[in-house]
Amino acid sequence: MKMNYFVFGTNDMKRAVRFYDALFEASEVNRVSPEGRMSVWANESFMFAIAEPYDGEAATNGNGTMLGLNLDSADEVTRLYQKALALGGQSEGSPEIRSGRFSAYVRDLDSNKICFFE
Repeated sequence: MKMNYFVFGTNDMKRAVRFYDALFEASEVNRVSPEGRMSVWANESFMFAIAEPYDGEAATNGNGTMLGLNLDSADEVTRLYQKALALGGQSEGSPEIRSGRFSAYVRDLDSNKICFFE
């Protein structure tokens, strides 16, 4: 079994698209298309989306919910962590070794939590 996709909710699609377009820039993950209330980024083995909630209510981040992105190097972990902060994200843990893996944590503009790890 493998994960097919992961979706974060957003309350400001244009702002979220700008954040993730810039964050995924220079990676193998590309925006494939806007799908109405959803925008999707993908590569051959990974799909990620942001969506305005179907029920029309405000998007909220899940307490304990986190997206983990496995990267090729500690340098890439650090680069994406710093880029997320430069784009307006908030630090949830600077790059360092945790549980034997080099990782860093950020929150996006809608307070969704992302872990970059090698």
